[in-house]
Parts: sequence; C-alpha cells; structure tokens
Amino acid sequence: MVLGIESSCDETGAGIVQDGRLLAHVVATSMDEHARFGGVVPEIAARAHLHSFNPVVREALDRAGLRIGQIDAVAVTTGPGLSGALQVGLAGAKSVAYAAGVPLYGVHHLAGHVAADTLEHGPLPEPCVVLIVSGGHTSLLLVRDLVREPILHLGDTLDDAAGECFDKVARILGLPYPGGPAIDRAARSGDPKAVAFPRPLTRPGDDPYAFSFSGLKTAAARWVERHVQRGEEVPVADGAAALQEAVADVLTRKALAACRAYDVKTLIVVGGVAANSRVRALAEKRCASAGIELRVPPMTLCTDNGAMIAAVGDLLVRAGAEPAPLDVSIDPSAPLEYASLNPLARPAARVA
Repeated sequence: MVLGIESSCDETGAGIVQDGRLLAHVVATSMDEHARFGGVVPEIAARAHLHSFNPVVREALDRAGLRIGQIDAVAVTTGPGLSGALQVGLAGAKSVAYAAGVPLYGVHHLAGHVAADTLEHGPLPEPCVVLIVSGGHTSLLLVRDLVREPILHLGDTLDDAAGECFDKVARILGLPYPGGPAIDRAARSGDPKAVAFPRPLTRPGDDPYAFSFSGLKTAAARWVERHVQRGEEVPVADGAAALQEAVADVLTRKALAACRAYDVKTLIVVGGVAANSRVRALAEKRCASAGIELRVPPMTLCTDNGAMIAAVGDLLVRAGAEPAPLDVSIDPSAPLEYASLNPLARPAARVA
C-alpha cells in the first residue's frame, strides 16, 4: 500500500495505490483563491497546502478503508514546482512516513504524470513516446522502463509551455483563469480556420521535437490589438478555436513524427493540457491514421494529483529501489532524468 502526496503547485493531492491498482484519490485545489490574480500566487498556494494536507490524507485513507498503520510506503513530489508548496508536502510526507514507520520515496513530478496512465491502462509499453503537456511543461520523451532506466528527452519547450500559452492568451481575450478550460469552452462555438495563427518550429530545418509557444501567444495578442485599434469587437470564440487548433496541431504533429522516427507503436499524452478536447480529438485522428495506439489518462488523472505520485512509488517499491535518505530535500527546478528524485538538503551558507 503506497500513499502518494502531491503539492507542487495549487493542488494538494493524496492517492493510494497497491500493485498498480488505484484504491483512493483525493484532491483539494486552491485555484479559486488564485483566480482573482490571474495566476498562481506561491505564498497562497503554500498556505492552502498547510490547511488541506491532513484532511486530504485522512479522506484518502477513509476511501480506501485503511488506517495509517496499514500503509507500507509513502511517495512524495520533491520537484519540480513551487518551493514553498513542495516544502509543505515533503514535511507532511516525512511526518506520515515517520509515524507509520515506513520508507519514504522522492518522486519527480513529471514522472508522476507519465505513471498516471498506468492506473487506467496498465503497464507502460517498452518503449513508448510520451507527450507531457501542462501549464509549466511541454516535453516529448522516449520512455523504456520508467523507474529503472533514464528518461530520454527528445524535445522540450524553449519558452512558454502549451498550458502557459493558453493562460496568457485567455487573459488577452478577456477569459477567466485557468485559461486552458476557458479556451476549450470558448472554442466550441468558434471557427478554427478563422485565424491563420503560426505553427512554431514546424518548418524544414527546425528542431523536429522542440516546442515554442511564445511567438504564438504574441501572434494572438497582435490579432486582438488589430481588432481593438479598428474599434471592432474581438471574435473571442474564433480566436480561441484557432489558437487551440494551432497548439493541438503542433503537439500532435511532433509527437507522431517521434513515434515514426523511433519506430514506437504507442503514444501516451499526459498532463493538464491532455484534458483539452481538441488535443485529444486530433491525437486520436492522427494516431488512428498512422496505426499508433493512443493512451490518455482519464480527465481526473490529467491534472496534478497524488495518485500519480503513488503510482511511481508503487513501481519503485516493486523494483526494489532504495528509499529516500532522511535528509531528502526539494529541487524546485529539477530536470527529468529519472523517476526517483532524492535531492539532499544543501548546507546553510556560512556568514563571515
């Protein structure tokens, strides 16, 4: 029985996994508290984690019908993420592990997103291509054994992540935060061909697996400005639909190219933007045409949650991995190299 704790941003999550089976999954979000600021405020997020940690863990145990003494291991996100938010989750996880007398495992947040798919579709095919798309990350990975082998980065975003682009353009269009769901809703009544937004890094000679969404965001801003300068009403639905189409096109085009280049038959799309309806639909269409299996977790496992961290912890335990040391700390900017992430606390700087 592995208890997973996630607190890297604005969701406090606890999940319980046993032998690849999800037994409980609880998330408390502070999103409403951040909405009036148009983005996540780190201090507010950290305080929300403090208030939510105990209730979320208790509810997860109750849903699974377990007592704390029946937990065999605790897994926790140790990076990347907001420093204060990660510290709250790690401190709470250490306390639970100590009270239960069980080992603690540090987990890379992005590896958690990859492992989330196993809770719905079973073990990951070896190898598989994984597209991680979220508010802070856009990466294309080649994954073999998630917890035993290094994770190969085929490409990453050079600037804004896909979800970050959605958030920023949503604000420009006058849509609420978070931008991803707002863009998705507005796009339903829009024409995706109404605006010829660019497809960044898709020309011959460009890096085939790298992403860049800053220019797309700027193009959307200039399009809105032109309407405002002419005194015209901004066709928000058309803008949202065209933006969404551009993002989905770039993401799926590059992911399918990676599958073909590495002769991989399974594409896994994970992260918060994997919940976007157009990204899912276009990925399904293109994978079907290419004869590639598409796996996408259910919506509740796409956004940040403790279940995905528990899934990695479960894999680490079954692989015989070493637990985290007692002085394990956080790494807010940790690169994704391995699923296990056990940074050590840095000694305090000496004052002369």
